[in-house]
Amino acid sequence: MTEAQRDRRAQLADNLAAVERRITDACAAAGRPRDAVRLIVVTKTYPAADSRLLASLGVTEVAENRDQDAAPKAEQCKDLPLTWHFVGQLQTNKVRSVVRYANYVHSVDRLRLVDALSTAVLRAERPELGCLVQVALDKEAGEGAGRAGAAPDEVAALADAVAAAPGLRLDGVMTVAPLAGPYAGDPAAAFARLAEIATAVRAAHPGATMVSAGMSGDLEQAIVAGATHVRVGTAVLGVRPPLR
Repeated sequence: MTEAQRDRRAQLADNLAAVERRITDACAAAGRPRDAVRLIVVTKTYPAADSRLLASLGVTEVAENRDQDAAPKAEQCKDLPLTWHFVGQLQTNKVRSVVRYANYVHSVDRLRLVDALSTAVLRAERPELGCLVQVALDKEAGEGAGRAGAAPDEVAALADAVAAAPGLRLDGVMTVAPLAGPYAGDPAAAFARLAEIATAVRAAHPGATMVSAGMSGDLEQAIVAGATHVRVGTAVLGVRPPLR
């Protein structure tokens, strides 16, 4: 390992320790056990070398949001014991590639995507793909048109479709704190609303226990509201380089 690699590993270790303390403290404040929340490190825009360093530090779950970056990175890291989460807006023409490496897709937001994922999984003859319905809370107020995510009143039907689709497994729901609508600037309220939606989904589909919410700036509010998975990038890896 070069000196630069050692320095980067030490930096990542310090950042991971700080995030771990935040998660532990948030769980304690919420009266939840620490093992109720899993950390997914969002490695988008960062090289496979960082994924390798993270794995050496005990990270087991990583997330990507663009297939053109994720596919080669997953291939370079296929010898590592990593679980891959796809969290970005997913176009149907990228589905065949994504199902080659993703263990979970957090961004299922329309029926056409459900059909495309199911077809691709069956053709790939791979294990079931874990799917989360992405909830766009700004669409509850009629805003957010054209953005990723299903409106809250569309979630139940979409969850039913995922659960019925061959090759797919409905694992839960995901959201990002919205920038518009009644929950803008209030992640605690947004995540509380997601918790209500998650409870309704679980009532119909008891196995859909994942609640993916919270990022570097608002993971505490998400944990208080019941998030089971937090997606943290900047707080672990640093300020992101600009997208190419």
